[in-house]
Amino acid sequence: MSVHAPVKRITAPDIASRKGDATPIVALTAYTAPLAALVDEHAEVILVGDSLGMVIHGLTSTVGVTLEMMIMHGQAVMRGAQRAMVVIDMPFGSYEESPQQAFRNAARIMAETGAGAVKLEGGSRMADTIRFLVERGIPVMGHVGLTPQTTNTMGGFKTQGRDQADWPAHIADAKDVAEAGAFSVVVEGVVEDLADQITEAIAVPTIGIGASVRCDGQILVLDDMLGLSGRVPRFVHKFGALGPRASEAIASYASAVRDRSFPGEKQVYR
Repeated sequence: MSVHAPVKRITAPDIASRKGDATPIVALTAYTAPLAALVDEHAEVILVGDSLGMVIHGLTSTVGVTLEMMIMHGQAVMRGAQRAMVVIDMPFGSYEESPQQAFRNAARIMAETGAGAVKLEGGSRMADTIRFLVERGIPVMGHVGLTPQTTNTMGGFKTQGRDQADWPAHIADAKDVAEAGAFSVVVEGVVEDLADQITEAIAVPTIGIGASVRCDGQILVLDDMLGLSGRVPRFVHKFGALGPRASEAIASYASAVRDRSFPGEKQVYR
């Protein structure tokens, strides 16, 4: 009888050690077990992003996403993924009030899903919270630049860093998050040169999304890059066209039902 060794799951220290690696870190979102299993073959990090509110639940922003939604989808992704590190977003309102609030909710996410880390948005203002979590055993991925949970105060999904005078504040955000103990930092929606400076300025990997090819890794929303979403940001490249193909398949099914060619001889029991 052969015994198969369990697959070793990638951890926060594994990702942190990839700073400056010649091979960039591959990260993608996933929200369900089947898609997580597909992503798991190719990515080092699977993010259960609060983008699921818009992608899966039809919300107009991520603000309405609840802790329960994140935990439910996190559990599904953990069932599907065996190798990649699974990181779960902390939703809006679950961590901003205080480090203690953040710890209670992060601990619940970790305990109920078995995920490897949480991610929270915000720069210098969240440094104390990140430090509080890390000191208590919760790995944290940071997120600076365009932070979708605060688009109401930003005035929408606007590229950050177009005014060079703002660069020092963005760089300080990333430095403070990294120095507080984040094992990596998502850099979203910033001009390329600023993303390059952030990557050079901090000692942990940067994961770019709408940033720079010189970040230590890249992430996209899976549904966007597969062509399953409608309107997508400029920084998304559609690596597949599953949306039109799915529409064609659904149309074929509907036609077969209506003309009674489905179910056929092979799909019924005798």
